[in-house]
Amino acid sequence: MKSVRVPAYAKVNLCLDVLGRRADGYHELRTIFQTITLHDTLELEANRAGRIDLRIIGNPALAGGPGRDNLVHRALDKLRRELRLRQGVRAVLTKRIPVGRGLGGGSSDAAAALIGLLRLTGKRIEASHLAEIASGLGADVPFFLHGGRALGIGRGDETYPLPDVPRRTLLVVSPRDIAVPTPDAYHWLAQRLTKRPDTPKLWRFCSLCWSPQGGALSNDFEAAVFPRYSRLAAIKRELLRQGAAGASLAGSGSAVFGIFQNPAKARRAARAFPKDQVFVCSTVSRADYRRKLGGPDFV
Repeated sequence: MKSVRVPAYAKVNLCLDVLGRRADGYHELRTIFQTITLHDTLELEANRAGRIDLRIIGNPALAGGPGRDNLVHRALDKLRRELRLRQGVRAVLTKRIPVGRGLGGGSSDAAAALIGLLRLTGKRIEASHLAEIASGLGADVPFFLHGGRALGIGRGDETYPLPDVPRRTLLVVSPRDIAVPTPDAYHWLAQRLTKRPDTPKLWRFCSLCWSPQGGALSNDFEAAVFPRYSRLAAIKRELLRQGAAGASLAGSGSAVFGIFQNPAKARRAARAFPKDQVFVCSTVSRADYRRKLGGPDFV
């Protein structure tokens, strides 16, 4: 039986501005996504049973379980129907990205499922239609079809590639005992939002997008999340004290990451967080992402 193996890379938000609530109930975002080497692995194999069999290695409970609500299962089912495939798929998902930490693991898994199924079957689909399918699965999923460094607007589902910056080393700190529900983070932030986008803020954001150095880190969720979880603010302070050039909350949390000059300095800094999960990783360029996933050739 033919099989494929696809990495599902995590992401951080180098900049995340929440501009306000939209008429459709979602929030208007401006963000800079960046994929990093921390990743899950998805293996797909065709089967003749005509159904989707998903097994999760790691912690199935934290990953949402292997049932129909799992994003990998939903992505495979949706694309199978779209391609009118009769054959089934056996999927094995090995989880390494901590769940519920703002690192986009579930969304990346879903994108890997879409790309993997196209590779497995040799089918092609219009890029715009694949992005539409991805958006229906989750706001971050379209970004993970291409990875690298990208501008995200709207709900974050409308993405545009940005020039890659030089490879950078990151230390990601994931507190074992803190999870920040995204709806709660938006609720806490709501009272800080204005009804109209902040024009100076938009100009500042645009300058960060196109800066050759990649711009400074910023995340609007910190103002709402840190007062409620002082431990996360303390992690950011410690990362900076340990020599990080910059540090920020990942998405709406609860992971916090710092950017270091090299892996050796990041590994030394990791010793300051003995009670947390820590990951020394680096940024993944758009070209490397394309090469390792193999997706765009099938779009």
